[in-house]
Amino acid sequence: MVFVRSCLVLLVATFMATTVMADQKDARLTDLFQRLHDAEDAEESAPIQAKIWLLWHQSGSHTLDLLMERGIRAMEADDFEIALTMFNSIIEIKPEFAEGWNKRATLNYMTGRHEESIKDIERTLKLEPRHFGALSGLGMVNMAFKRNEEALKAFQRALDANPHMPGARMQVQSLERLLRGQRV
Repeated sequence: MVFVRSCLVLLVATFMATTVMADQKDARLTDLFQRLHDAEDAEESAPIQAKIWLLWHQSGSHTLDLLMERGIRAMEADDFEIALTMFNSIIEIKPEFAEGWNKRATLNYMTGRHEESIKDIERTLKLEPRHFGALSGLGMVNMAFKRNEEALKAFQRALDANPHMPGARMQVQSLERLLRGQRV
């Protein structure tokens, strides 16, 4: 498996194609986040969120984008070994690509590797502090560890980045009630 992974990384590095630059550094994100905050409701914000996710998923390389697509499909099919190989390869080839870290964080959460998930989320947020998906994921991981105050802070940060996340809003309300009960 190590040999196969090494060959994959070498192959990708050799054939990386240049495409239109996107990812978390894309200048269009500033306007999209402003529009997201200005949106009246979840329905109005949905296409804006979709554009943000689309930009976050574009690595600037056709090859890495294909690895991302393959990793996502493998993760959805519960083929976690292949998904991990794809996300590891993306991170190794382009460590400044936030979505590679975020997808591996998601995979780590799904497979119960919560500490590793937190490390990958932290790296995602270092590269893209507005990553509302990673912030929501951080809330979920902290809930798994019963770190309710940290979970609440993470969900609140997710809502600061994207105020149109009903799941995060419900988690905030639930955690606030829970923490009020604990403090009594």
